[in-house]
Amino acid sequence: MFNVVADLTTAICALAMLAAIAFNFIDARGARAFRERRSPVATASMTGFFVALYLVIRLRISAIDSDGLLPLRGAGLALMVFGTAFNIWGRIFLKQNWSDHVRVYSDQQLVTTGPYRIVRHPLYASLIWMFYGAALAYLNPLAALGNTLVFIPAMIYRSNLEEQALGATFGGAYAAYRKRTGRFFPKPGRRAE
Repeated sequence: MFNVVADLTTAICALAMLAAIAFNFIDARGARAFRERRSPVATASMTGFFVALYLVIRLRISAIDSDGLLPLRGAGLALMVFGTAFNIWGRIFLKQNWSDHVRVYSDQQLVTTGPYRIVRHPLYASLIWMFYGAALAYLNPLAALGNTLVFIPAMIYRSNLEEQALGATFGGAYAAYRKRTGRFFPKPGRRAE
């Protein structure tokens, strides 16, 4: 029974993410001036990781068989749902500043409200959380290892490129924001402002 709930929850999260990404692409189609730095870590490569993770989970590669860990699996599902909601919340606040590549628009705004008060990169952070949630929900250590060794380094690389571009554009305002706000996880002891 839990597997049916997990599969349904996962499907709903995946469809919500696909819809949110489609809306981002549609919303970002306007003709606006920008500076861009192409990155190998973009929507296509992130989707490739998602497909690989899905196959590892679906084919039960390295999965642990245990019905005794239902609370842990339930926590994984909750983390997936939370990550999906946090990602969509981040997209709502990012609005037309979203881009598939590292891009700074001529009318770019520094977003520091909503989920951006909590972490600097809520879209990447939420994907990390979702992937760990999936690894827990399906008791798959290989999925957790892939998230740790492949996806997180890719997100660090991509976020570093974005932070260089935002720092060059917003200077001291971005430096202050960066100092008070964690990258993928809230800074310990810091309250969201």
